[in-house]
Parts: sequence; structure tokens; C-alpha cells
Amino acid sequence: MELYGTLGPACADAETLGLMLDAGMTGARLNLSHTGLEGGARLIEALFEAGRSRGVEPELLIDTQGPELRTGALSSPLTLSKGDVVTLGGEGLIPVPGTVLELLRPGTELLLDDARLSLGVLGCDGNTARAEVLRGGVLGSRKSITLPGLEAAAPALTESDRLNLAAARSWGVTAVMQSFTRSARDIAAVRSALGGEAGIRVFAKVESRGGVEAVPELLGVSDMIVIARGDLGSACGLYAVPRLQKSIAGLCRGSGTPFMVVTQLLYSMQTNPVPTRAEVSDIYNAVLDGASALMLTNETAAGEYPAAAMAALARAANAALEG
Repeated sequence: MELYGTLGPACADAETLGLMLDAGMTGARLNLSHTGLEGGARLIEALFEAGRSRGVEPELLIDTQGPELRTGALSSPLTLSKGDVVTLGGEGLIPVPGTVLELLRPGTELLLDDARLSLGVLGCDGNTARAEVLRGGVLGSRKSITLPGLEAAAPALTESDRLNLAAARSWGVTAVMQSFTRSARDIAAVRSALGGEAGIRVFAKVESRGGVEAVPELLGVSDMIVIARGDLGSACGLYAVPRLQKSIAGLCRGSGTPFMVVTQLLYSMQTNPVPTRAEVSDIYNAVLDGASALMLTNETAAGEYPAAAMAALARAANAALEG
């Protein structure tokens, strides 16, 4: 069983990462939507330093920006309240990509930050849009954007992705997760950008309607399928996630393709030192369904108890493996 954490401010030192390795972590992920390999150098070195102190070689996973849609950088977090009217794009309050603005029409819904916030478009002119806050919260920089039922055209890899992939081997990267994988062509693009580097696995992240539909063709070309429940829930609906997870898991088992389950496995442990019973059950059932890997995201990147969260993940997974 592969157990991954996500690198971030909460586990930026070798001591904390060492405790996470002691707890059962086999590797960690660096999210390239927030930084590049050079920008993450301190985190990467801390991971490998922790590994050296324990006599182990932790895996280093990176995920591409890919065709993912995100808001732009903000000078400081924004607090948005229900009923507020905000401007998107241009010199407006919330910067968004032009590919998003092209799709907006009155009535279009935008889900931000894994659907934590919701906006409804009131009007648009192609360059900017006005939207009402339907579900408020605090919005930080570079948070995910989902347009339910709509998918923007975008290349598989950004130029930044290509630069990072070309340098991946020199940084000790052992696996790449292609964000918002839409077809086998996206996986081929990653392998090409890696330059055929042997030993670097390529994982397909399924987190959109197109990704779900593409799973059958992804099974034969991906080293692992990643069931990324955050954006998957935004794109397909919260209550569709359990069914989709079960369906994708069944397809993976049938083809012998390993799969990973990720997002909110231990969400409460961002602020609490112990998991909920529901979270333990979620992890247990994912392992019983055949998951060969599990990953924590904000729990270790920004949570208050990164090492405790990893220990809880390992205990729940091991309970399922031991029967």
C-alpha cells in the first residue's frame, strides 16, 4: 500500500516529514499548480533529508497544471459573502482565464476552490463578467474553477509543465500525475515531455466528466488511475462521487490497473487531532475496493496535525488490509 502526503507549509521541515515517514508515508506530492520544481526546492530537499535520516528513499510525485482552470493571484485572500456582486476578469476583483470568460453566460454557475464557493453569472461581455455570490467563503490565490457541464479547450500541458517535466529526473521525481486527464493523448503528451525517462510513472487523474468517460482508454496507458474526488465532485455533483468512485474502482480491478483515492480522506484532521468515524470508514472501504494508494492533500500541506493525519491514514488502511 502506497501512502502519500502533500508537501506544504505545515510539513516544510525534515523533522515533521520524518515523523510522517515513521507513521507509514511512502512518498509525497508537490502540487505544480502552486509552485514549480525550483520554487519547491526547499520542500523537496526536506523530504529527501528526512528519508536519508531514516534510511529510506521516499517517492516524489508531482502533478501538472494541465488543462486545469484556476483563478489568478490575489494580493490577499478575499472574503466573499452571499449576495455580494463581484467582477471577474479584466481589472475586476477576481482574475480568471480568458478561456473561462469565453464560456460564461447569464445563469452560468462557477464553482471555486473545490466547490467551496459558488458564483452565479449575471452578465458578461467577453472580457469581464459580473457574478453574484451564491455560496460564500474565503477565496485565496490560484484556486480551482469548475463550470458544471462545460469544459474549456486547453492544451494537455502548459509551458511551465513542459519545463518541469524536462527537469523531473534531476529533481528526483518518481511519478507524474496528469491533472484533468481527458484522453490517452494527454498521457502520451506527458511521456513525451519526460523524454522517455525510465522509472518515472505517469498517473491519470480523473476529475472531470471527460475524464470519467475516458477511463476505459486510460487503463491501458496509465501506470495508475487517480480518483480525484474534489474536482470530480464539482464537475459531476457531490452525490455522484460515491457511485463514480465505485465504478472506476471496478474498471481498474477488472483491468489490473492500480488506482489511488484522494481528497478529503481525513478532512477534519486539518483542525482536529483525531479522525471521525466516517473518515476511518471511508479509508477502510477504499482499501477493500482495491485501492493500492491513498493520498492526503490539505491535511498535511496546511493542516495543524500532518504527522498525526498520516498515522491515522496508515492505521485505517492497515486495519482494512489485515481484515
